[in-house]
Amino acid sequence: MRATGTFARGSLQLLLAALHKGLRSLVPHPSTNNADSEAQPLDQDLDVLPENEYTLTLNLPHIPTSDLEAPSIKWLLETSTDPEVLHAAASFVPQVEWPLCLNVSDMLYQLSDIFTSCVDSHRRIVPSFEARASACAMALIRLYHGRILQAYPSPGDGDFIGSESRDFSVFFQMNFAVKHTILSTTMRLSLSENSPSVFGWSPPDLETPDPVSEWLSHCLPYNFVTGRVDKSIEKLAIAVISKLLRSPSSPSNQIIANCTLLACVMVGVQFDKKDIVRIDKRYSLTLLLLLLPCLTKRLRSSALPEFLEVLLWQFQKVLWAWDGGDISRDSTGVTRRAWGLLDIICCILDFTRCHNISSSSHMRNLDVCRRIYSRVRSSEQNDPSVSLATLRNVLHFTFAAVGVSRSPVNLWNDWYLQGGSHSPEDFDWLVDYLDYIYSDDHEVAYNILLLLGGMGVSCSPAKQHVFIERLIPCMDSNMPPHLRHAALRAAHSAREELASIDAMDDARLRDMVLTKLSPAIMSAICPHTTPADSGPDSLFRYFRDLCYLEIVFALARNLNWHPHLSGDRHIDRCISMIPHYCVSRCRDVHAFYIAGILLRIASEQTSDTILSSVTEQQWWDVMRSAWNGYFYEIYQDLNLLVLVDGTKKWMHIASKSDLEQLVGNVDQFLEHLEGIKQEQRRLQGMRPEVQGLEQQEGIVIANVTELRTAASNMLESFDQQLSVP
Repeated sequence: MRATGTFARGSLQLLLAALHKGLRSLVPHPSTNNADSEAQPLDQDLDVLPENEYTLTLNLPHIPTSDLEAPSIKWLLETSTDPEVLHAAASFVPQVEWPLCLNVSDMLYQLSDIFTSCVDSHRRIVPSFEARASACAMALIRLYHGRILQAYPSPGDGDFIGSESRDFSVFFQMNFAVKHTILSTTMRLSLSENSPSVFGWSPPDLETPDPVSEWLSHCLPYNFVTGRVDKSIEKLAIAVISKLLRSPSSPSNQIIANCTLLACVMVGVQFDKKDIVRIDKRYSLTLLLLLLPCLTKRLRSSALPEFLEVLLWQFQKVLWAWDGGDISRDSTGVTRRAWGLLDIICCILDFTRCHNISSSSHMRNLDVCRRIYSRVRSSEQNDPSVSLATLRNVLHFTFAAVGVSRSPVNLWNDWYLQGGSHSPEDFDWLVDYLDYIYSDDHEVAYNILLLLGGMGVSCSPAKQHVFIERLIPCMDSNMPPHLRHAALRAAHSAREELASIDAMDDARLRDMVLTKLSPAIMSAICPHTTPADSGPDSLFRYFRDLCYLEIVFALARNLNWHPHLSGDRHIDRCISMIPHYCVSRCRDVHAFYIAGILLRIASEQTSDTILSSVTEQQWWDVMRSAWNGYFYEIYQDLNLLVLVDGTKKWMHIASKSDLEQLVGNVDQFLEHLEGIKQEQRRLQGMRPEVQGLEQQEGIVIANVTELRTAASNMLESFDQQLSVP
């Protein structure tokens, strides 16, 4: 017997080595042999086809049962009499795939019997047998979940362990001895779908350690697939996903996969039973690496992450279908769970951020936000399940669904959400919402301003006064930087309306815009007398400064703004940017806007004193840098003839290298204009207005050509002076 035990232990060691080798081989890796199908990336074999709006079928590569590790472990458990071998084999049960076609009935009884042998007469675990009892309990739970899934949807209570007691009683006795959260959830799984609450079963402890939470993320999908859930299990599942995704350490790909699968089954996405088992064990890591490639890097893949897309669309359909009723009365539980998972699905989408949806989808998400806001503000509101907290989550979901980060680090990224055919009045509720919470909830105010800035839309004239009135305090120096900068971006979206101050019928609004908004914009980028050396409020930040310059550039078109731009230090701020943005020979659009602002101010006779501090060299640095490019599409916004005249005026101090650079940049600009003219000629028969544009282009080309000639003549004079002995 000792020899047999030694042989079994040696065989088990070989088995464990084979296990590790086999599991490693499941992770896809680059292959140089195209004929080797085992080495091909898994996504080449995936055929993800949603059969209907609630079903996701994954045709995963089939691996014969004989090639898996489970039959070997099953043989050891059924034939070995060595306690150490049984203990080691049981420890590996949860780590491998157990296909549904494998009969594990005898193993269930045997593991239960081994566990019972570790319990004393007082139904407590014998201290020396704790490790063995724990291994058997976890193995029994793992196999029992598969057995329940195998028999589903057969009705009736579970009775698969094969002992004299019902399955629930077996797990109840085990839970009495071990008191484990996983055992508690398995107790509920052992009851039929429609079983009422019974004496002796209580809601699990939600304060679970991380290893237990990870185990539960494997186990809980079986409860939802088979319908063995109640509100306590729902609450536990939400707590588990939230705990795993919001861990201080970044969650692994496997944990994200588990949480995504659990969230899917909670909101009604259906899978083939075999896929549930295979995703749970064999593909929990590899599926995420391949279906969600942007977790590691943005790989180009022919297969989009359908797994995540189905989850996203399922959530959206649930939200769109909400009719304003009491969510807690949802008989299916799907709607209630979806609303409870809103902030969690946002975490999953934030981790992946590799999906795109149409503009109509995010507008429908915003319509849901509008309905919730109307319900919250309604005097008939008496449903505690729909609150401002829910609205905050749906607003967050609106960003996450389109892959837009709300992080202040990404605030200046060039992203825009198209508003479609919606009118400005459709966004008035956001202004009302901002007015309702701006002083109490800075994070929601940040979301609203970020949304308005990213939509590239403004509110209707009726709400313009409220919008600006609330925008101003959000730019205050006492506000956090991300809120001030989100307000600056929202002002950037409305800069044309703000520049057209003469078009405002409300005199009180005009006065507020001129006297209060102007200094508020300055405080948004310069909240302190002494700027910080680093961080969001540092003296120079590329994209923040570009947003600011575009606002001032638009305002400077209106003469009514000039005294305020000067008096509120905007012109001084632009002058201070010259050494930073107008000395480099690289293409930088900042210089173009600085040139446009200063030239517009200089066109006023009263501005001589304002610009007296600008030296000749600074003027020339601005003019020279303004021709460096990246303004071809916006040059018409600045009267280019003014830029030509300004360049001629200060060109006398240019060096030879400056002139060579200027001639090269002007040549590129003329080449671009010629391309525009050719395109206009092509469209001549389709667009009658092109003829007028062509005439305007002719005037611009003539003046720019004259500037090039003047610069070339100066360059020749430099060469002649150098040639004189």
